Amino acid sequence: MKLFHLSDLHLGKRVNGFSMIDDQKYILGQIMDRVDEEKPDGVIIAGDVYDKAIPPVEAVSLFDDFLYQLSVRKLSVFLISGNHDSAERLAFGGRLMEASNIYVSPAFTGTVEPIELKDKKTTLHIYLLPFVKPALVRHFFDIEEPLTYTEAIRVCIEKMKLDRAAVNILVAHQFVTGAVRSDSEEVSVGGMDNVDAEVFEPFDYVALGHLHGPQKVEKEHIRYCGSPLKYSFSERTQVKSLTVLEIESKDSIALRTIPLIAKHDMRQIRGTYEEITRRDFIAEKFKEDYIEAVLTDEEDVPDAARKLSIFYPNLMKISYDNTRTRSDREIVVTDGEKPKSEIDLLDDLYTIQNGQPMSSEQRAFALRLFERIQEELA
Repeated sequence: MKLFHLSDLHLGKRVNGFSMIDDQKYILGQIMDRVDEEKPDGVIIAGDVYDKAIPPVEAVSLFDDFLYQLSVRKLSVFLISGNHDSAERLAFGGRLMEASNIYVSPAFTGTVEPIELKDKKTTLHIYLLPFVKPALVRHFFDIEEPLTYTEAIRVCIEKMKLDRAAVNILVAHQFVTGAVRSDSEEVSVGGMDNVDAEVFEPFDYVALGHLHGPQKVEKEHIRYCGSPLKYSFSERTQVKSLTVLEIESKDSIALRTIPLIAKHDMRQIRGTYEEITRRDFIAEKFKEDYIEAVLTDEEDVPDAARKLSIFYPNLMKISYDNTRTRSDREIVVTDGEKPKSEIDLLDDLYTIQNGQPMSSEQRAFALRLFERIQEELA
C-alpha cells in the first residue's frame, strides 16, 4: 500500500507582501502530476491547509479543486487541522465528504476513532489528531492539574484504542522536541509547546505537520514531510519534497521523498549595490526568483528597493551587513545555536541581578509558573 504524506500548504499565505497563491497553484499541480505517476492509495495532509483561520476566497477555491482532483482519482484523503486553521471551518461538510473517501478530523472532542484502509495484504488504522493545546485536553478529560504539551498528547494517545495487529498511523500537528524550526513557523516562548517523541511509541508511523523542513525526529518513522514551498529565507537551502510511504507490513515500511520544484525559488544575494547589479552577476536563471538582497555598502543606498527591483522583479527583502549594523546587534546567534528557553533567560537575568544562578527549587517553581501561564494563554 502506498501513501503520500503532505502538510503545511498554507494556502493564501503572503510572504513579505507577495501573494503566494500562483506558486501554490503551481506546486499543487506538480503534486497531482506525481499522484498520476505514482498512483498512491491515499494522501495524508497533516494540517495548516490554510495560512489563516479565515482564509481568502482564492485559497478556499484552490483547495476545493485540489480535493476534487484527488477524489475523482478515487484516492482516500486523510486531513487534519493545524494551528493556522480553524478546526470547525475546515471540518465543515466532513461527514458528507466521507462518502468520497475524504476524511477530515472534526474539532477535537476527546475521541479519535481509527479510519481503516486495507488491501489484500495490509490493514491500516489511521488516527487523525488535530492540533491541540493542553487546556483543550484538560477540558474534555476533566483534568484539574496543568498539563504540559507532552502530557496532553500522551493522554490523547492513551484514550485511543489501538489494534496492535494493524499498521497504526498517527497524523498530528505538533512540535516534537529535537526538530529544527524555520523562521516562518509560529514559535511558542521558550519551547513550551514541545512534545517528547517517546509518546508516539505505539505507532508504526507518525505523519507530522507544523515544521517546514523535511526531517525525522529521533526515529525514521516519526517524520515531518515539510511544506511544499519555501515560506521564508531561512528555508532557502531546504529541498522541498513530498514523502512517500510504501507499506508491506508493520515491520516493512519504506520511506522515500520526491523533490518538488517551485515556480520561483528563494535566493539570497550578497554584495555591494554595484556588485549585485553588474551584468555578469545577474544570472538569467534566478532573475525571476524571490530575492533577499544583503547589501554590504557602508552607506545606505538611496531608494535601493526601487532601483534593485529593476534588476530583480521579485525582490522581497533588503538588509544591510556592514560595520554599523554589526555593531548595532545586541544578540548574535550562530548557525546551529538553539534559542534559549524562557527558564534559561530568567536564570540569566537572576544571575546578573544576584551574582549567582537560581537554585534548583527556584527553577522548579519558575517552571511551574511558566506552565500555568501557558495553560491560561491556551
